[in-house]
Amino acid sequence: MSKNKEKAQLRQETKIEGSLTENGVKILKKQGVEELKAKGYGTEEDDALILNFYEALYLVDKGLLEVRDEKGAAMAFDVLLQVAEKTDENAWAKYLVYRDLRTRGYVVREGFGLGIDFRAYERGEYGKDTAKYLILSLQEGKPLTLEALTQTLKQCQSLKKELILAVMSRRGEIVYYSVSQLTLK
Repeated sequence: MSKNKEKAQLRQETKIEGSLTENGVKILKKQGVEELKAKGYGTEEDDALILNFYEALYLVDKGLLEVRDEKGAAMAFDVLLQVAEKTDENAWAKYLVYRDLRTRGYVVREGFGLGIDFRAYERGEYGKDTAKYLILSLQEGKPLTLEALTQTLKQCQSLKKELILAVMSRRGEIVYYSVSQLTLK
């Protein structure tokens, strides 16, 4: 058997199973919970791990997770995306930014208000230190007021975090901008 076939078979055998909930995907099996939690996925709730839709979409896309609906049927990526878009109209954009950051080696966690979508940790920093970057994702053509940006920036600076704008073009390309306050004397 070729190496690629072996990897595909191993990935198929080690898929973690999750069930669809109103706000994400619930992982029940202890092995899956510990493995995902160690890599910075989800939030723990009782003996389960709740994944945000963008995390679940990423893991489904990678072939590491199989999501089942209420009837127990496996859900395809596009069906899961449609469910996610019912709760968050920006689900696709958040998924693309999340996927891009994860691909670049960052551990990405959910934001905590202020309009911040994500917290990003440098390689090896997750669990050891706080997030260095706060990510605000924007879509081309959807305006953000200067007042809202200024308020978010001030709050990020008070937390001693760097604000990063993740701007997604209409073609799905993402460009990152570091935001800082300009002071003229």
